[in-house]
Amino acid sequence: MRTQGPWLATVLPVLDEEAHIEACLRSLLDQSLPSTEHMIMVFDGGSSDATQEIIRSIQEGLDKEKHPVLQLYDNPERFVPHARNLALKHLPDSVTHVLEFNGHIEVYSNHLEQLKSAWNRLESGHPNIGGLGCRVIGDEKQQGKIESILDSTLKSPLGGSNGQFAIFDQEGPTNVPAFALHLRSALEAVNGWDESFLTSQDSDLSMRMLNAGYELFRTPEPLVKMRRRTSFRSWFLMSHRYGFWRTKVLLKHPQRFVLREFLPLIGLFATTLLLMISPNLALIPLIAYGGVLLLSGLVHFKKGISHALGVPFSLFLLHTGFTLGLIDGCVRKGRASRDRT
Repeated sequence: MRTQGPWLATVLPVLDEEAHIEACLRSLLDQSLPSTEHMIMVFDGGSSDATQEIIRSIQEGLDKEKHPVLQLYDNPERFVPHARNLALKHLPDSVTHVLEFNGHIEVYSNHLEQLKSAWNRLESGHPNIGGLGCRVIGDEKQQGKIESILDSTLKSPLGGSNGQFAIFDQEGPTNVPAFALHLRSALEAVNGWDESFLTSQDSDLSMRMLNAGYELFRTPEPLVKMRRRTSFRSWFLMSHRYGFWRTKVLLKHPQRFVLREFLPLIGLFATTLLLMISPNLALIPLIAYGGVLLLSGLVHFKKGISHALGVPFSLFLLHTGFTLGLIDGCVRKGRASRDRT
């Protein structure tokens, strides 16, 4: 990696993030990586709250000798893939790597140095590395009750995934690196992000990079702290959105298929078939599923009755929302997310 000029640009699409944007930016500004090696590019999609004012206030208070450059741009098309493609057009020539970020995450002060070290280590044996992801955790110090329940749900074998919320402790290859550090030339080689994917654009990008011959990895040491949803309604909407866009990704990239993600849908079809044969037979999978949910709640009983009841409920919402989204994705076009509002 270059050390002259900023070799790294963190690209941060935002929209109405006044509650989190200051903590997010402070975590990026106060990195152990020398400030001359890093720059931050924020793309605002037309925030109607105080997001832009907070960013400008932070800009005004920066010490140019201590902090990296912080730039604010308008993102007229509003959405994440558009912001990231805009960033590719504005990058200085010195930038060789681009880091994905969003407005409701934070990182530790050595995050960028850890990514740089892991990239250099992997690159020595994998010259075609195109992306490196990290591990995503909940921000336990700031969690409310529902956020804590949802965080526990994502840690459950029934609630996790091999994507953004994957739990892993070994460095190695992956199909879907989370909040990835990307090689700029690799992004340009595959023409950046597909702007038709309002969500799951990173999954689509990863598939195209793999098809182009690049290797993708993830490493467990750099941690991203992500704020969870604060209501079961937004959790359900998020689950539906993920299922909807998973269908869109699969229609374009069938190799992205993961059987475990379809188990609730398979269970629904099996239960419906059994119901047509005999109502009593249909009770078997329903009782089995209910028993599994009950056990998942008991595992979390030490955190209180709220988790013992809340985790099974949120798992049910996750499975239901994702499954309905998978079906919905077959018949409807995408639209803007509503699960963070």
